[in-house]
Parts: sequence; structure tokens; C-alpha cells
Amino acid sequence: MPAKSPLASVNLPSMSKERKARAKKVLERLAAAMPEPECELDFKSPWQLLVATILSAQSTDKMINKITPALFAKWPEPKDLAKASQEDVEVAVKSSGFFHNKAKSLRATATIVTTEYGGEVPKTVDELTRLPGVARKTANVVLGTAYRISNGVTIDTHAGRVSRRLELTEHDDPVKVEKDLMALFPQKSWIDLGHRFVLHGRYVCLARKPKCTLCPLNEICPSAEAKASGKWPERAEREGALVRARGVTEDKSNLEAGLA
Repeated sequence: MPAKSPLASVNLPSMSKERKARAKKVLERLAAAMPEPECELDFKSPWQLLVATILSAQSTDKMINKITPALFAKWPEPKDLAKASQEDVEVAVKSSGFFHNKAKSLRATATIVTTEYGGEVPKTVDELTRLPGVARKTANVVLGTAYRISNGVTIDTHAGRVSRRLELTEHDDPVKVEKDLMALFPQKSWIDLGHRFVLHGRYVCLARKPKCTLCPLNEICPSAEAKASGKWPERAEREGALVRARGVTEDKSNLEAGLA
């Protein structure tokens, strides 16, 4: 059984039938495009995912994936990072931006995980959000991706934008957006839903120039700016291929036609 979430049982908003119907179609189409969506941060353990997610704030997954191999090679476990100097960690994570605060948070988090949790990353949102540098978004990523604990929906800039364009929410605040999505979608879908919204926003529903003609959600999106090209299952298949390639394909004429 999925773990119960504090947000799942308290003050979730009521939703209109129209919004619920749209959410059902969104889930169907994004699931067709991305049956098994994955976090694009590279990791081999819950600890590595926690570190990578803390570093990813105000940065990109691609940048973090360049930083973490050397970081984990030098300090493989929380106990190792806890003993590292602030200066050394700052040098290691400088390319991620805001490196002073991130290094400070990583060292403090490593110390707490080592001393209070025996080197194991905790498995509740309350424990995780007490760690320096960890907000609800990071907690959701770690719980859902590393432990498959369905605590909520991961909301980043991409997921928030997609949610608003689909008129599944009218909010900008990530916590309010998350509550709306939790009210619209079944709990068993929350983990993958977060990944799908993030990836959809990253590769198709772009901030400045959304690729509406090739979007599998085109016909059900109130914000569509152009007519769809072809049938939605074909567009879903194309998006899936683009996501699996992390946006880099050898045959751009087939997979990214019209996406440039």
C-alpha cells in the first residue's frame, strides 16, 4: 500500500467534473508517451539522489550529472562528506551555482544523516524536510524515485507550467499546485505523474515556445497555440522517443521535426 500523505487527507480542494475529465485524459496520454518515466538525475543510491536533488536547485540535471561522479568518488558516503571541509565541497559543486549555500547544506545534511539515521536517508517527508537544503519538492523526488513511496507530486518549474496551461490549477505556489494535482489524480499515479509533467515541460511544453503541433495533449489543452499534427498516439510515441533520448537524437528529421 502507498504511504499516506499529510496532504492527501487534509484540505484537498474539490474539483469540477470538467477538470477531472481533463485530468483523466491527460494521464492516459502522458502514460502512453512515457509508460515508465524516470528521473534524469543520475544516481545509484538514495543518498546520491538526495545530494543530486539538493544540488539541482537553480541548475540543470545535465550540469548536476557532470558534477556528481567526481563528488561521489571523493566522498562516497554521508560520513565521508560530513568530514569534508567547506572549501573543498564548494570547489566540487561550484558549477551548480549558489555553491556556498549548497556546500553548507550538503555537509550539514551529511552530518545529520550519519549521526541521527545511521547513514541511511530517512523515508518520511517530515524527516527529510528537516534536513538543510531539503524542501517538499526534494522530499517528493527522493521518496518517490528512490523508495517508491507515494507521498505527493513533484512540482518544479516545468510541472507547474504544464499544470497551469492544462488548467488543472490556477496557482503559482508549488504547494497549492501539488494539492490540486493530488485531488485530481489517484495516489498510485503521483510518482510517475510528477516525472511525466516535468519531462513533458522540459521537452515539449517549453516555456517560451511550446511545441503544440507535436504535443499529444493538444486536443485537450485549453492553452494550445496551434493545431495538432497527426493522431495523438503518434505524437505520444514521438515524445516518448525524445524523452528516452534526453532530447538528443541522431535522426532529428524524424523525432524532432518541427520541434526546433
